[in-house]
Amino acid sequence: MAVWAIGDLQGCYDVTQRLLEKIRFDPAVDRIWFCGDLVNRGGQSIETLRLVHSLREVSQVVLGNHDLSLLAIGERSPDEQRKVNPDLQGVLFAEDARELLDWLRMRELAHVDRELGWMMVHAGLAPKWTTQLAEKHAREVESRLRGDNFRRVLKNMYGDGPDWSPRLGGAERDRAIINIFTRMRYCSPRGRIAFEHKGEPGTQPPGLYPWYSVPGRATRDLKIVSGHWSTLGLFVGQGVHALDTGAVWGGRLTALQLDAETLHVVQVPGRDVPAPPPKQRPPRPKHGNRPHKPQGAQRRDQT
Repeated sequence: MAVWAIGDLQGCYDVTQRLLEKIRFDPAVDRIWFCGDLVNRGGQSIETLRLVHSLREVSQVVLGNHDLSLLAIGERSPDEQRKVNPDLQGVLFAEDARELLDWLRMRELAHVDRELGWMMVHAGLAPKWTTQLAEKHAREVESRLRGDNFRRVLKNMYGDGPDWSPRLGGAERDRAIINIFTRMRYCSPRGRIAFEHKGEPGTQPPGLYPWYSVPGRATRDLKIVSGHWSTLGLFVGQGVHALDTGAVWGGRLTALQLDAETLHVVQVPGRDVPAPPPKQRPPRPKHGNRPHKPQGAQRRDQT
């Protein structure tokens, strides 16, 4: 028996199948954890979602920001749904859409296995959150997503604020918790998320830190596996194993064996992404046919 965690799939069905074959995943004996963002951008979201759903008895899934966005769009009118990209429309207008979306909505924001010694989240944890606090806050939002008023949670989850505070309540509390679990990369020591910064560590402004290395952060008693941060790539350190290696962008799809005694990582090439066409320079004017430059423009060039 083996327990595997896999980074962001993002609708890359063929790539996912290749990775499952490479790790020789056997649902009769093995178990698998998916780090969220099952859908969007890869062009095969409906196939990917059906695959993960078919493994529901032997898998654990946490919700990513793209998964939550799909759930929110799924509650809008058909006319609004037709405005999203074709990959998501393939899910929304599938004959089994309601079954898949209802199942997806019941997934967790944080999965904890204390016997195995791991916690799985999509993005990160607030600096002051222990694993116990993180689990408590995840369960708060999960209970509302699974309740009768789930549409209100999905409708009100959009927005970059407020910053997390234990004193928050209502929709603002839900939004802050969701943002931490599904959108965090960099933050300040006080836990303010810097949503606009997405590059690799070293590119962020002073005063911001990767969520897992904030000074004064809480001590955590579990190893953490996560996804979400493709520019970070495969990262192992500070008790964190980050597995989003950009499969949807032409990188790799990564699996980590959680019950191995030593680090055991398996990867396959990601989705084939066409190279961008070379930029075309405008043709140079032929000699003697140069466009006339206004005299004022000539003066500006000379200054």
